[in-house]
Amino acid sequence: MMVPDDTVVTDIGDDREPIVVDPLVDREDAGRLISKYNLLALPVVNDQHRMLGIVTVDDIIDALVSEQTEDVQKLGGMEAIDEPYLQISFLEMLRKRGGWLAILFVGETLTAQAMGHFEHDIERAAVLALFIPLIISSGGNSGSQSTSLIIRAMALKELALRDWWRVVVREIPTGLALGTMLGAIGFVRILLWQFLAAHHWSAFGVTLGLDYGVHYMLVAATVFCALIGVVLFGSVAGSMLPFLLRRFGLDPASASAPFVATLVDVTGLVIYFSVAFLLLHNTLLR
Repeated sequence: MMVPDDTVVTDIGDDREPIVVDPLVDREDAGRLISKYNLLALPVVNDQHRMLGIVTVDDIIDALVSEQTEDVQKLGGMEAIDEPYLQISFLEMLRKRGGWLAILFVGETLTAQAMGHFEHDIERAAVLALFIPLIISSGGNSGSQSTSLIIRAMALKELALRDWWRVVVREIPTGLALGTMLGAIGFVRILLWQFLAAHHWSAFGVTLGLDYGVHYMLVAATVFCALIGVVLFGSVAGSMLPFLLRRFGLDPASASAPFVATLVDVTGLVIYFSVAFLLLHNTLLR
């Protein structure tokens, strides 16, 4: 369309505010604008709406690659590194990784403390110890999944602090369903192993199955119920941790998967042995 040379652009375009950013905007926010409106460049203006320059798609791609790399490294349980892997010095690598490993190690000592608290229960029902790795790893895995989903949703501005209750409402039935699924698998696994052991099945000279004793049904029920509780707690705790960090002005990506797994390890043991006491206190845990 031909118009006079002195016509203002806004008079012939859509009647809407131009899409611009100020110089102090976060580069991830600028990237979201470019992606949302399919722009090739984004004007940068000052307080008087005078143009200072532009941000191009190429600029944003480089910035987002850097931001995503940093978030992935934090999710892995370490400080973000600023150099390529093969170029970072040995001492710098130790510094970036050692701090978080030390924190996680101290956290795991609480797991050892919790096991010490239930030492007598383990002695009276040694069969319970067989399922400790299964129980705590399931809770840690569910928590890590929730944390990763929430951190990504926060990064994409799909969730704000005020949405925490909506996440809880969503994670509770999800955690219950996932826990029930894993609990059913654990329940069937115990019954199958008991059946194989009772009938002395073997393959290649190796005896199949394992005898869990006369109270194997109660042991299976304990594992079933404990998995529901542990996975539920892991899902809710893992989803709430990024909100808690954001509330205190910290980077939600710091809620790394190893950190969440360590947190759920301790609570998973407490849930497991609490369920065991309720179901086995008149049998194995007299």
